[in-house]
Amino acid sequence: MAVKKSSGSRSGKKKAARTSGTAVKSRAKKTAAAEQLKRRAAKILAILKKAYPGATTALEHRNALELLVATMLSAQCTDERVNMVTRDLFKSYKTAADYANADPAELEQQIRTTGFFRQKARAIQAACRQIVEKHNGRVPKTMEQLTALPGVARKTANVVLGTAYGINAGIVVDTHVGRVAVRLGLTTTKNSKDAARIERDLMELIPQKDWTFFGHAMIWHGRLVCTARKPDCANCKLAKLCPSRTVVHS
Repeated sequence: MAVKKSSGSRSGKKKAARTSGTAVKSRAKKTAAAEQLKRRAAKILAILKKAYPGATTALEHRNALELLVATMLSAQCTDERVNMVTRDLFKSYKTAADYANADPAELEQQIRTTGFFRQKARAIQAACRQIVEKHNGRVPKTMEQLTALPGVARKTANVVLGTAYGINAGIVVDTHVGRVAVRLGLTTTKNSKDAARIERDLMELIPQKDWTFFGHAMIWHGRLVCTARKPDCANCKLAKLCPSRTVVHS
C-alpha cells in the first residue's frame, strides 16, 4: 500500500528549496558586487597613474639605509621636517655601523626636531646594530627580516621594500591612504586607522605590480586633494568614482 506523504514533509522541502535559492542569490549578489568593486578600483588606479605619474616617497634618500632611517624619523613628523634633518644627518652617518656606534646623546640632538627623538634614536640604533650583526651591514630585503628589526613595522618595511628595492610585498597604509581608501569605499572597514585590514582589502583589489605606486599615489592624493578636514571634491579627478564625494562633476 502506498504511503501518503505528509503535508509537513512537503512544506519542509519547499522551505529548504527557498532557503537554498536565497543562499544562491545572496552569493551571486556578493560576487557581482565584488566584481563591480574591482572594476571601480581598476578605474581609480588608471586615473591615479595619469594624475601622479611616477609617484614615489617625498623622503629624500640615496639608498635603502637612508630611506629606512628617514621613514623611522617620519613617525608623527612631516616629511619636510625629516628632509631638513636628514640633509645633515646623512653626512655624519653613512653606514649602519655608524648609527650603531654613535653617541646616543649626539644622535638624539641631531634628530631632536622630528619629535619623540629619544625613542627614535634608540630604535634607529637598535635596528642598525641588528643590521650589522645579522645582515652584514645591509638593510634586509624581506618583510620578515625587516619587521624583525626594532622599531620597524609593516608600513616602514613596505616603504623600504617597494621604494628602495622595487619589491611589491604590500601596500603602504599611512594616515592619508587609510582616509582616502575609506572615502573611496575600497575597504570593508570604516576605521581609517585599521591599517592591517585596509592593506588586505587593497591588496585584493590592486594588481601586485602596482602596489608600491598605488600607496605613494594615494598618499599624494590625500595630501593635495582629499585632505582630512576639507577634501577638494570639486577638483578631484576621482570624484565620479567616489561614494563620499560632496560635489558631482558633470
